Amino acid sequence: MGFIAAEGLDPDAEITFVATPVLSLVEEVQRVLASTSGLVSDVGSVKGAVTAAISDPRFVGGHPMAGSELEGLLGADGSMFEGAVWVLTPTATTPDATFATVASVVAELGADVVALPAERHDQVVAVISHVPHLTAATLMGLASDRAEEHAALLRLAAGGFRDMTRIASGQPTIWLDICAENRGAILSALDGLIGGLSQMRAVVDTDDRDELQRLLTKARDARANLPVRGMQPSELAEVRIPIPDRPGSAAEVFTLAAELGVNIASFEVVHSVEGNRGVAVVLVDATTAEMFRGGLLARGFRPAVQRLS
Repeated sequence: MGFIAAEGLDPDAEITFVATPVLSLVEEVQRVLASTSGLVSDVGSVKGAVTAAISDPRFVGGHPMAGSELEGLLGADGSMFEGAVWVLTPTATTPDATFATVASVVAELGADVVALPAERHDQVVAVISHVPHLTAATLMGLASDRAEEHAALLRLAAGGFRDMTRIASGQPTIWLDICAENRGAILSALDGLIGGLSQMRAVVDTDDRDELQRLLTKARDARANLPVRGMQPSELAEVRIPIPDRPGSAAEVFTLAAELGVNIASFEVVHSVEGNRGVAVVLVDATTAEMFRGGLLARGFRPAVQRLS
């Protein structure tokens, strides 16, 4: 159909993204590193194994939180990464140049870069991605089983049920590897979900209306506080951060932002007038700029904050 410009690895590529099933990531990343001279990243949704196995300074793990339940060409979307979160998982020894270059490429695709340690990433995605898929599949299975008893059930299913179970339409085979690779974090999150459902069952069973209202209100408030995209320039502040001469300092900026819940809307590295060191220029929500500045100061950075007019 004319979509593919060339096949195989390009040994001179500035950056190569490995997009294979998670159980084959380590082997494929090693193969790419041996066959190319540029930087390498991956897009796997589990990061622990590949980050632990690959120590090459040209590699940094990644996971774009984007996509849909559609498969193949039907799922192709030129704007897929715009406004999406793209997690990078640098280690303490990841060179600043490697991290900054990969982060810049990701930002050019329209994504928001978030840096997390690999173990932390796997724990988080178990809660926000992996267990929701398993939950949707379970709920859809329950509805399917009950449909045999109540023929009208699936025809009546709409609204919230369809929203909750949409992700169950995704390709099943990729989840076999994901559940194997991230088993520990997924089991922990499932235990938390089961505990929460047991609590909810007890509240409904005892008709504890005060507690039920508290739980539902807590959930509604948390849902309302989920990050929103598309901030206006007047809502942003520019933070200029000289990168100190220590390993992993650029990645540390993003890791701190993730810990503090600060959304980095834009990122670039410019040359410093003080010498060879770079200056990270990031745009953040103005309401979080001073908190971010304080966290940077506490970690030995010298940031300057200026609100955009």
